Amino acid sequence: MRILALLAVLSISATSALAAEEPSGCDKFKWPIERERAALMAPDRAKLASGSEQAAIPSSAITLALVAPQEANLPSPPERAPKDGTFAGFTSIKAAKAGLYTISLSSGAWVDLVQEGHFLKPVAFSGATDCDGIRKTMKYQLSDKPFVLQISGAKDNSLSISILPAQ
Repeated sequence: MRILALLAVLSISATSALAAEEPSGCDKFKWPIERERAALMAPDRAKLASGSEQAAIPSSAITLALVAPQEANLPSPPERAPKDGTFAGFTSIKAAKAGLYTISLSSGAWVDLVQEGHFLKPVAFSGATDCDGIRKTMKYQLSDKPFVLQISGAKDNSLSISILPAQ
């Protein structure tokens, strides 16, 4: 009986810890997300195939088609290995203005931003479940050099992405 009680307590503790890591609701992001959320839900998002190249950072959100990781031909191996049954893809941006950018995703996935052969680390990250249209948002400091945005570990075969100057 003690073992069952202990297991119940441990189970509740683990569930609480997971819930604490994943805030729920649009008001749980660390900064306002209205502009990014609107971009990710806009009906005029450009649809891009994985591997496509953009002349510049898109002015509106895009919907990137994703494929099985072994078919994605990502330019750099992802920093986090994708799980079986997930999807991956990438797009290259040839020209960027240097600055702080917010990259937001409509659903959960791993993001690798590669510039000049180096993985960039986000300077800030926020995410929440149960917010229609947006799942996570990250801020990156970009130089004026080309970069590659890689997505892996996505549950669906497409994903909406916005790359907007940070406010």
